[in-house]
Amino acid sequence: MLTLATTTPGEPEIFASLQGEGPSLGRPSVFVRLSRCNLACHWCDTAYTWRFAGDNRPHRDNLAFDRADNQVTLDEAEVAARIGALGGNRLVVTGGEPLLQGAALARLVALLPAMHVEIETNGTVAPHAALDPQVHQYNVSPKLAHSGNPADLALPPERLAAWAVDPRAFFKFVVASPDDLAEVRTLAERHAFAPDRVFIMPEGTHPSILTERLRWLAPLVLAEGWRITDRLHIHLYGDTRGT
Repeated sequence: MLTLATTTPGEPEIFASLQGEGPSLGRPSVFVRLSRCNLACHWCDTAYTWRFAGDNRPHRDNLAFDRADNQVTLDEAEVAARIGALGGNRLVVTGGEPLLQGAALARLVALLPAMHVEIETNGTVAPHAALDPQVHQYNVSPKLAHSGNPADLALPPERLAAWAVDPRAFFKFVVASPDDLAEVRTLAERHAFAPDRVFIMPEGTHPSILTERLRWLAPLVLAEGWRITDRLHIHLYGDTRGT
């Protein structure tokens, strides 16, 4: 069984859209958003996947979501059927932290052998042994200090080292100020991340904020030889579920 986020109470967040971020930006994809996360970014734009009533981990909106309305459990076959009904050949599994449900996710992906599979992950959890061979791409987003997570939890060196040597892994860093880039540089040098696999993405849930941050990010990223990514879905649809 898989535990998913919802778009509305009882309706799992499974949808077709354009990939909005990272190396596959602009590609038509089917998305599955799983529930639960082991981190708590204070600017997280999907806090409804983890900050349920009783969870006091800090978040800038300080909202507590009702678990029954925002979480649903489905059999892997049902999820696969819903994915198949949307068509397409690219699956993006996001969260929350999808790799917390590695065994069930492996069973789901096995039912979709024709799909190109991308996993969005915060990089702290090792892929399940049954899942890993079925994944074509990992979009790894290590969380920097400004996320509010302690470094020993958010940036385990052994996991970053493992991702660094996996050619399927791309690194997507969420940046809110120019100072954040020094932390990215330190991590990239320490773990020998290939520059063309490092993406810098502005933090923000409004097009005007993203545009402003992209303007000052562009020359800084260019100087480092990294890549930059926008958040296309925010420009197209706003900060909404199922997009």
